[in-house]
Amino acid sequence: MFTRSSGILIHPTSLPGPYGVGDLGENAYKLIDFLEQSGQSLWQILPPGPTGYGDSPYQCFSAFAGNPLMVSPDFMMRDGYLPAGRMPFIPNFPADKVDYGWAIYWKNQLFENAHDWFIESGGKEQKARFASFCEARSEWLDDYALFMALKKEHMAQDGGVWNTWPADIRDRKKSAIKKWQEKLKEQISLVKFRQFLFFTQWLDLKSYANGKGIQIIGDMPIFVAFDSADVWANPGLFLLDKQGDPTEIAGVPPDYFSKTGQRWGNPLYRWDKMKKNGYTWWTKRIAASFELTDIMRIDHFRGFESNWAIPASEQTAVVGEWKKGPGADLFKTLKENLGSLPIIAEDLGVITPEVEALRDGAGFPGMKILQFAFGGEDDNAFLPHTYQKDCVVYTGSHDNETTLGWYLNATEREQDHVRRYLAVDGHDIVWDFIRMAHRSVAVMSVIPMQDLMKLDNSARMNFPGKTGGYWSWRYTEDMLQPAIGHRLRELTELYNRVPTQ
Repeated sequence: MFTRSSGILIHPTSLPGPYGVGDLGENAYKLIDFLEQSGQSLWQILPPGPTGYGDSPYQCFSAFAGNPLMVSPDFMMRDGYLPAGRMPFIPNFPADKVDYGWAIYWKNQLFENAHDWFIESGGKEQKARFASFCEARSEWLDDYALFMALKKEHMAQDGGVWNTWPADIRDRKKSAIKKWQEKLKEQISLVKFRQFLFFTQWLDLKSYANGKGIQIIGDMPIFVAFDSADVWANPGLFLLDKQGDPTEIAGVPPDYFSKTGQRWGNPLYRWDKMKKNGYTWWTKRIAASFELTDIMRIDHFRGFESNWAIPASEQTAVVGEWKKGPGADLFKTLKENLGSLPIIAEDLGVITPEVEALRDGAGFPGMKILQFAFGGEDDNAFLPHTYQKDCVVYTGSHDNETTLGWYLNATEREQDHVRRYLAVDGHDIVWDFIRMAHRSVAVMSVIPMQDLMKLDNSARMNFPGKTGGYWSWRYTEDMLQPAIGHRLRELTELYNRVPTQ
């Protein structure tokens, strides 16, 4: 399914630009050009959905919607959805990070101005495209738009979390849905308008990337956020009580990294119900994701074999039990419904033979992280000489330190192991890691942008288990120097990862 190739990991919010957060405008197209010129054929992103508390793309308000923060104001003006006179005053946003509070506030003003103008003065053809978009995606868009409008309406009440709403709309009574749809119709239209702009710009960018031979690797969290349109619209598919509170939640048990484990808080699926209806929700979710991307990485793949179920009353992940997931039955059904599944299995952490069998039986490559390879045994499964080709190698991921940061913080034993393994003195350790990844037998090699730029941990994207202050890194235009592309192309050609025409 996959050919020998390489690419870069960077989320669109990390792109440069004047509007407080990276977007799908000119600099996204420049990134695609950079990838093509440097011989890359893969662009990996993080989940592209609308982020919630903590700004994490792994806790989205919808598994189907896109993040309107990524919409380009410049392209809105270019395409006639925002007259220049409707552009709000642009604050002096920081160039090297996302200040989410200000960016969200400003973008909301922008969208309100554009939507008001669109309703009053938008062209007939524009309105027809919008109506067609809303109709084609009504199955999820209607619920999502009402959900977001209701959240805003009830924001003063516990942050607008859906199970704190009045019982009739919390429980989706038909009369309540009809009443609120009428009461909030303008806000609902605005939410749909933002999605229309996102999908229009994203699909244009994807078409441009595919035309340049670039495939987009998406990222899908196995679980969805509790405070999401998905849970509110499909409560019977999740382990909830009659008030809508989760009874069991997701996480991982205590391990080397955390004495209390990780308590994620996502509600667990009722796999029995999903199986009975032919995994319809999963089929729709996977199909929707492949509209936006070409390949999909599924986070916490092991949860399909079994997941750590934590009683919702517990404040840590210490107490819990492993419960079986759907296993191969899910992927058999998905393949019957959708055909080929170009999926990468995130199989990091404690992986059992049963999980390996599920991954291999489905034909999905797993992941290798070079930072995990050193300082231990010489048969460590993350050392490149142990690889089979059906895997994807990374120097590090969005959850890791940057490679330079890792090396500077590594023990002397780890540093010595790296230097001896690569026969280097460590003065150019980041590019030594990039070379190690590219020359491995792994079918795909993906390098975080921070490593290409040899940045330290000040550029770290996330720190698992911590909230606040992450997901905000951005680079500035001057940082993506042509020399980086030349050096990357040299390695890509040397190790036969440039795609053949």
